[in-house]
Amino acid sequence: MSSRRQFLAAAGASLAVPFRVSGFEPQIRQVPELAGKLGLVSASLSKHIAERPTGDQFTLLDFPRILRNELGLTVADLNTMNFPHLEPAYVQLLRAAIDASGCVATNLKMNQKVDMASADASERAHAMSVYKQSIDAARILGCRWVRPLPRAETPNRERLLEAFDELIDYAGERGITVLIENFGWMMDDPDSVVDLADAIGRDRVAIGPDTGNWSSNEIRYAALEKTFPRAVTCDFKAKILDGEGNHPAYDLERCFETGWNAGFRGPWCFEYGHADRDTAFRGIRFLRESLERWMKEKGDP
Repeated sequence: MSSRRQFLAAAGASLAVPFRVSGFEPQIRQVPELAGKLGLVSASLSKHIAERPTGDQFTLLDFPRILRNELGLTVADLNTMNFPHLEPAYVQLLRAAIDASGCVATNLKMNQKVDMASADASERAHAMSVYKQSIDAARILGCRWVRPLPRAETPNRERLLEAFDELIDYAGERGITVLIENFGWMMDDPDSVVDLADAIGRDRVAIGPDTGNWSSNEIRYAALEKTFPRAVTCDFKAKILDGEGNHPAYDLERCFETGWNAGFRGPWCFEYGHADRDTAFRGIRFLRESLERWMKEKGDP
């Protein structure tokens, strides 16, 4: 155990207290102004976003305008996989495009394939360098949260917690909260997200469930019941939709109901993609209309 954690254990203190960045309170609860807001995870349109577009493709700088004007959404949940690079000048252009469209960037998914819990110290250092550059970009974009990418293999617990400590402190110094999403090694266990959050320090890290990223429906619904009460944002994912909007993989409305009954009110960020742009847009609009109808039936956002 590291000296830092040994001190905390000996003191019987929360992991967060001695290391919280002065003046910064992590955004671990829902944001009132985001209640009822609908958005899109940019990775949904990865087949259509290109640095040098061809056909009906478009650039990431066009994404905010399309999000607002063609899809009727206002929340951009961004993914580093869609960025040609993270140089500040480019990121500032994207921020200007987001502001001009009347949208808001809430989260940056850091999808670089690095390992911040690697047994190799040089790999850990590289991962931190990459993630810190992404956090700097998220600050320019005005994001509240950043999400490191869970790997497929179960990580060494102590190295993972140490990495989160470093990442959280760096992000906090920039007014950003680190977020946990169920993916990779976490998808087989309905308790994985809340257990990890508690191990890190529940007042230090945020939770953002992805309704689609569970390995079975048995796990999915149990996991959503556990994670939604602490959620600050949600990836509302759909897989294959048929021509009538049916979704055989799992019950979309049940996922919404589970979140709503847990007190979650948004933002709901859709994740749905298709190789055909028109089909992708049609599916995203279907999800938007469904959530709008369900929320209206509930009577408030």
